[in-house]
Amino acid sequence: MLNEFKEFIAKGNVMQLAVAVIIGGAFATIVGSMTNDLIMPIVGAIFGDVDFSDTYIVLSGDVAAGTSLEAAREAGANVLAVGNFISTVINFLILAFIIFLLVRYTNKAMAQLEKAEEAAPEEPAGPSEIDLLTEIRDALKK
Repeated sequence: MLNEFKEFIAKGNVMQLAVAVIIGGAFATIVGSMTNDLIMPIVGAIFGDVDFSDTYIVLSGDVAAGTSLEAAREAGANVLAVGNFISTVINFLILAFIIFLLVRYTNKAMAQLEKAEEAAPEEPAGPSEIDLLTEIRDALKK
């Protein structure tokens, strides 16, 4: 059973998947930082210096105005974290767009590869082994 597991892990597809998951996780961190540190501050400045990370609606509980989202949750208030949701949706849209571009590029590359394989002229077949041996025999007879 251990040998079968080693063979399964050693297959190219499993290793490629593992690398893709690791790179995807790192890339998600980069996109999250881009959203939270670059995009959302610009969006907040456009809408009047709003910090979307602390934008929430209190559903129940007593929370003073201007309290951070984390402090409101710690105080036991039931809050609807609208800003956090907006940031998450933007992260998703960025990742989905980039994945779309990668798939689109891969499909175009595969289509070009298939066209090149179809259009490639067949290599002329050389003489067979029998033909070569016949030539050598005839040359030796002379």
